[in-house]
Amino acid sequence: MDTRNPSAPSRAQARNRGENHPAGRPFAGVVHEHVRHTENFTVIGNDLAQHRELSLLAIGLGCYIQSVRPGTAVDIKTLAARFPEGSTRIAAALRELETHGYLRRTHERTATGRIVTRTVSCNKPGHRAAARETAARRSARRTGPDEPPAQRRKSLPAVPRPSFPAPDLLRTAVDVLAGLRRHDPRLLLSATDAEHLAPGVAAWLERDVAPSAVRRALTENLPDEPLIRPAALLAHRLAAQLPPLPPVRPPAAPAPDPRHPLQTCDHCDRAFRAPDPGRCRDCRAEHGEAA
Repeated sequence: MDTRNPSAPSRAQARNRGENHPAGRPFAGVVHEHVRHTENFTVIGNDLAQHRELSLLAIGLGCYIQSVRPGTAVDIKTLAARFPEGSTRIAAALRELETHGYLRRTHERTATGRIVTRTVSCNKPGHRAAARETAARRSARRTGPDEPPAQRRKSLPAVPRPSFPAPDLLRTAVDVLAGLRRHDPRLLLSATDAEHLAPGVAAWLERDVAPSAVRRALTENLPDEPLIRPAALLAHRLAAQLPPLPPVRPPAAPAPDPRHPLQTCDHCDRAFRAPDPGRCRDCRAEHGEAA
């Protein structure tokens, strides 16, 4: 009874060696020997590296594009020269990445007229839409459920000012602005815009410009495309095309004395100018007659 069995295990052993040795190597599968990178490395998300719908070529090409510097050419011709795969397979892989949101390719025209393809690489597809939704939720929390988000109004350009802003002059200016929509429906102005533009129109009227001439200057040669800010366009025209002040007219010269017809003096027969017949000035003075 007191004899001990030396072959008995001291304690029960688990069937899974990994439970006894968590840090031990598994029996099968990959074994990672990782070294922490401190330079020349790229962070690639597992959503790309382990994507279940992308081909292996598309995953590898996506990892390569995310690892290069901004401005590196990643067109089909350049990638076909860089890798052994042909242009057909590379083009198909690029379409896969574009379909799943890892690439965005747009065609743009340069200043010289050449059309180029701009490629944008996304390491997390959908993050832009999520950011917009987050911003919308934050805006809704700030403004409340029934309060629309406040929109900042852009200020209009400055307009000229009249020297003497008489009420009748400003009233005529507002009438000119209100009538612009009859010539072009795009020039429908709000009361605030008309109040801002009225001094500019008054400055034109003050320069002896007729209201019809002001109306033509504001409505002629408008662009064909929709007017985003018609009030800003009118403000620019009022300031840029402001006519000069009218020339100062010299004061009118006094009217000359009327030239009377020649008369013959009744006393000395001397000719003199007077409106009516009679005596000349000397004869009137000699006889004491009034001039």
